Amino acid sequence: MKKVLITGAAGFLGSHLCDRFIKEGYHVYGMDNLITGDLANIEHLFPLKEFEYFHHDVSKFVHIPGELDYILHFASPASPIDYLQMPIQTMKVGSLGTHNLLGLAKEKKACMLIASTSEVYGDPLEHPQKEEYWGNVNPIGPRGVYDEAKRFQEAITMAYHTFHKVDIRILRIFNTYGPRMRVNDGRVLPAFFSQAIRGEGLTVFGDGEQTRSFCYVDDLVEGIYKLLLSGYTQPVNVGNPSECTIKEIGQEILDLVGNPKAHFVYRDLPKDDPKKRKPDITRAKEILGWEPKVDRAEGLKRTYEYFKKVVKVDEAVS
Repeated sequence: MKKVLITGAAGFLGSHLCDRFIKEGYHVYGMDNLITGDLANIEHLFPLKEFEYFHHDVSKFVHIPGELDYILHFASPASPIDYLQMPIQTMKVGSLGTHNLLGLAKEKKACMLIASTSEVYGDPLEHPQKEEYWGNVNPIGPRGVYDEAKRFQEAITMAYHTFHKVDIRILRIFNTYGPRMRVNDGRVLPAFFSQAIRGEGLTVFGDGEQTRSFCYVDDLVEGIYKLLLSGYTQPVNVGNPSECTIKEIGQEILDLVGNPKAHFVYRDLPKDDPKKRKPDITRAKEILGWEPKVDRAEGLKRTYEYFKKVVKVDEAVS
């Protein structure tokens, strides 16, 4: 039985990855310090002998007993609210945490996949974004702690590959959504669903004409799995190239939820907020044979079913 360590295991993406690797017959070590994760996302796995949970901060020394085949590093605050409130932890998990895990990968002769992000492109001057694009990032702006942590993460991972011959994968994730997103994590879809269900104003920053490309979580997990097993060591964009404006997806959610009290409210655009975001997934298609299958209408329906269960209508979005 192959063994995989998944950091950030109790988070949105990490928990879905735990499910997938259990399904594929792996022994899964899930690791999380729960600063943004939630054990409710993985409690259904605790009775399984194929799953072990470690409460641990990967910014400190990481040890896993015995053999280890793969490491998937998904530990990090990942929403603007989180990394603005926890800037130091964000930098540490991207730097010290990645360093610790690369050392573990070297020791165990394991393959390590890092969860990088489309944020390495910053507010892009190229559209759509190809992996060869180096980005337009403000290193000292409010988003810099996350953007630069991920850029450093890519750099040190590639250094371990070239110098220590560690087998690596570099995944650049674009906006992803689906069940188990935190209600109050500050990202646009949890905010819109929560506000629409409660009959509040959907908070649109700027004029709402900035674009995003939203990928359903099942498609992303499939892309991650294919990348891990591919043997490909250069960065790969994984996301859905179907681009829409923030106002467009907000209207789709208003129509889906159907709460007559919900409406748009406008706020100033945050500093360094990207105006456009769309992946070029040519490399994923050619190298992995991957492209997203779940269209946005279907993905939003599935996500709405989740938020209907977890949103408390008498609590405002913080």
